[in-house]
Parts: sequence; structure tokens; C-alpha cells
Amino acid sequence: MKYSFLIYTYFPYGGQQRDFLRIAKEMLDRGNEIDVYTLSWQGDIPANMNVILVPVKAFTRVGLYKRFTKWVENALGLKHRTCVVGFTKMPLLDIYFAADPCFMEKAEHQRGGYYKYTRRYRHFKEYERAVFNGSSKVEVLLLSPQQHTAFCHYYPGCDSRLHQLPPGISKDRKVEKRDPGMGDQIRREIGVSDETVLILQIGSGFRVKGVDRSLEAIASLPPYLKQNIHYLLIGQDKSNRFVKLAATLGLTSQVTILPGRDDVPNLLQAADLMLHPAYSESAGYVLLEATIAGLPILTTASCGYAFHIEKARSGEVCPLPFQQQKLNEMLFNMLETLETSNWSCAGIEYGKNENLYTMPEAAADMIEGNAKKLKRIKTRW
Repeated sequence: MKYSFLIYTYFPYGGQQRDFLRIAKEMLDRGNEIDVYTLSWQGDIPANMNVILVPVKAFTRVGLYKRFTKWVENALGLKHRTCVVGFTKMPLLDIYFAADPCFMEKAEHQRGGYYKYTRRYRHFKEYERAVFNGSSKVEVLLLSPQQHTAFCHYYPGCDSRLHQLPPGISKDRKVEKRDPGMGDQIRREIGVSDETVLILQIGSGFRVKGVDRSLEAIASLPPYLKQNIHYLLIGQDKSNRFVKLAATLGLTSQVTILPGRDDVPNLLQAADLMLHPAYSESAGYVLLEATIAGLPILTTASCGYAFHIEKARSGEVCPLPFQQQKLNEMLFNMLETLETSNWSCAGIEYGKNENLYTMPEAAADMIEGNAKKLKRIKTRW
């Protein structure tokens, strides 16, 4: 069967993009055909995948997304009789993979009152309503129970169209035990010794991932702890703002920022602690990746997969409403007890749960199942 996948941009290191690619590959392996409509593509294109670069431009992101939607709508034409799978909220979709959190929840709790009067607010509200309002027939694949709660709160009546997916961690992240030797090259690369406590954060979109919170928490540590800390940030985003913040906090020599990379298993073994105080995160695969690699984690309850950290007992979760002082205290306490804690062993044990690795297969099953129902409905038209 032929499918049309819609994603605004593809690059190898985004969580949304990684989910998209793994699902697309699973669908291709099952003999399906896939057209991908996107504004840009970085990296290799899988065999048998037809990537269509949408040739539109605009001065603003809102304008760009509207032109993308219109162009794709015209391009699909009669192809809209096939199943359209979106990895961002927008019109045209038959199935939406919920890579992002609820926009209305973010607008209410993370934006000022003025935001509701902006063009950006009106656009994203309209595009989210196209997927979730009462008249929509879009089937939605969710990553976390947190998303289910938020969408049902802001869009009563959508519950029957929401389908929970299991996590989809790559099995190469699973280990039998910690192996610091795997991280030796990483430490040499950034110039830190074996005795230095290496705090790792991975994620593209530094503002949303709470990099400012991480730097503030490290700066708050007492001198005897802080002097032996190095913070390594990996991700794809503009870093100038955070380089300046590190300088303001007196951390310049203790911060390394590197672009996204493929040697994540080595990074997880090189580090002593993962810090991930995101403002908002639909899931947060990196939390589970760190857990099953035996790397202790400090994250925030705003992350969809934070409940896995609590369930696995592989680290600590900073509660909501977020308070910087609370994060500071939790980081201090974790660093003080790293040597005696059971977080690492508990995470490795949690990684033996096979359901942590099945998201692409489950998503493909749901997409194919819904596409068959959709085909029968469209045939009756």
C-alpha cells in the first residue's frame, strides 16, 4: 500500500525525526511505498523512500507552514485517497504521530498572556484543532500518558481516537553492565580526566530542553563539588545564548557544546550523570536510553517519559510546578550520593523489559490497520 508521510524538516538527531525514520523504515520493510513531503532533508535517504522537497519559502515560520500545507494539498490531489501520516499537527492528515506535546497546554502554562494575541498562537491553535477537535476523524498515536491527559483536557471527546504506543528504544543502547572504557575517547576529546564528574545532556532545541536550568543548577553547587564538574551538551541548535550564560555564571572552562553525533552509546558510558530538566517533552527517549545504559538521570516531571525514571528507580524527577532551587538541591544530593546509589544497576535491570523496544512495529501495525479501515470508507465514497 502507498502512504504519504508529512514532516516539516528531517535531520538525523531530532527525536521526532528519529521516530519518523524508524517507522518509515519499518513500513518499507513490510513492502509498503512511502512518499515523504518535507521542506528540508539532511543525511542519507533510505532505499525505496521517495523524498519530495516542497519548494516553498516565506519570511516567517507560520507563513512557511501555511504554504507547505497548501502545496502538499495540491500535490496530493487524488493521492489523498491514500493514507496521509503526519509527524506534525496540521490539516490533511488521516493519522497523526504525536511527536509534540499539546500546544494549548504549553500556551496556557509556559507563555505570557500576550501570546494569545499573536499570529503564531492563532496558527498553531488552528493546526492542532484540525487534528483534535470534535469533528476530526484523525487517529492519533501517542508516546506518553501525559499527552493523553493533556489532549483529553483541551479537546473533550477525542479520547476514542488516541492510541498509546510503547517506547521504541534502539537495542544498541542496552548493556549488561557499565563499561567506562567505552567513553575514554569522549573524555580525551573534550579534555577531562577520569576523576572529573561528567554531566551529560543530549537534545536538539536547547531552550526547550532546559539548558539554562542545567547551567544554573551546576553554577549553584558548592565550590568543592563544582570545581570537579564538566558539563557536556550534545545537540543541534544555536548555542550563542548558552555560551554567554555559561560565561556569566563563571562556567566557561567547564562547558563543552558539540553538534549531534552518532556515538550515543559511548557518550552514555563516558558520563557520570544525565541532566535533562526540559520545559516540555512529549516523551524523551534519551531518558530511557540513559536508563538502560546504566547512567543515572535527573529530569523534570514535564517530560513524558519521566514516569519511567520513577518506575525504574534509575534517578530522580524534579516535580511540578518547577522551581530552580529544587532542581539545584536535587543535583547536589545526587552528586553527593552517586558512588553509593543503586540508580545505575536499577536502570540496567529495567532495560530487560522487551516492551521498551517495540514502538516502530506497534506504530506500523496501527498505521496499516487504520489505513485499511480508511480505504474501505473511501471506497464507499
